[in-house]
Amino acid sequence: MADIFDKAYNYTIAKEAIKKGYYPYFLEMSSNEGTESVYKGKRVIMCGSNNYLGLTIHPKVIEAAIQATREQGTSCTGSRFLNGNLKLHHKLEEELAKWVGKESALIFSTGMQVNLGVISALINRNEVIILDKEAHASIVDGSILSMGDIRRFAHNDMQSFERILAGVPKDKAKLVVVDGLYSMGGDLAQLPEIVSLCKKYKARIMVDDAHGMGVMGEGHGTVAHFGLSDEIDLIMSTFSKSFASLGGFIAGDEQVIHYIRHHARSLIFSASITPANTAAAMASLRVMQEEPERIKRVNENGKKMRNGLKKMGFNIGNSVSPIVPILIGDDMETISVWWALLEHGVYVNAILSPAVPKGNQLLRTSYMASHSNEQLDRVLEIFEKTGKETGLI
Repeated sequence: MADIFDKAYNYTIAKEAIKKGYYPYFLEMSSNEGTESVYKGKRVIMCGSNNYLGLTIHPKVIEAAIQATREQGTSCTGSRFLNGNLKLHHKLEEELAKWVGKESALIFSTGMQVNLGVISALINRNEVIILDKEAHASIVDGSILSMGDIRRFAHNDMQSFERILAGVPKDKAKLVVVDGLYSMGGDLAQLPEIVSLCKKYKARIMVDDAHGMGVMGEGHGTVAHFGLSDEIDLIMSTFSKSFASLGGFIAGDEQVIHYIRHHARSLIFSASITPANTAAAMASLRVMQEEPERIKRVNENGKKMRNGLKKMGFNIGNSVSPIVPILIGDDMETISVWWALLEHGVYVNAILSPAVPKGNQLLRTSYMASHSNEQLDRVLEIFEKTGKETGLI
């Protein structure tokens, strides 16, 4: 008799990697408070975090979370659709909509829930959703849940994109979903060209700006960076990056958001975002406005590291942001370099297949506004030393 657990019992690759000492995931950090973390009693410089503006330890953000917990408790214990809806939620939605230049916004408990709920609510059977091949997993999963017709184009390839658009029958409704700033390559979607083609073929556009919000467009995101706030139909982002919290939101026309509010299953059937997370996200948004130098600084740090790593001979792909990949192209070599960096005092992320296609394995590095010049200089020194030791440069 077939057993549904057979696949679990036969899954051995991760345990083999743990036994042999080269497993790069689920490392236990005893401290992870910003630009430095503690792993096995040793302080390492954190260059693998999405804490782009360094706000997880900002006093105003911490205090806002504490105060909200004191006043409203630790959980709403229900969905927003029923008993878990707070004035605080609506206040944050108002501020977010204004920040991204849209009529209305709706917050969810996680960024992934935004994409699962929004895409599956908007796309029905016989409708078409068009994705970049490097779309985030949450976009792909939301598309699968929608049961619509999924079509994908080569990453940032506008000829491939137009072929896909042209191949969709004119009577079928279409939604294009792309990342604004791609989380692995650190490159931007070609939004001006995408907008032009969507207009030509009558398609709606949604931009997942999880990594661009707080970083691009003076903090307003990748859409604002290109001056396209009036041209993009829906803007999504998460709170777990620049907003130093947990949750996410979608913003767009009021009637569209109203529809999503009543049809997104991941909103209706999930507990609402906690008071602490809501207050932390709101405080982070206000810090972005009060301290714009953080946004300038994170981009300066990204430029410094891109230039430094490229000068040494590392392949950083097409990065134009504080996300700087080190392209390697082999699982074991990627793990080897990752471990060497960690032993020398720098924490980055090992990205292996199938998370990326074979041949595209990489080290994902990312930088924060709170990294000091001294820390970044030290990171560059360690990269050069490690690159030479491992034969990568």
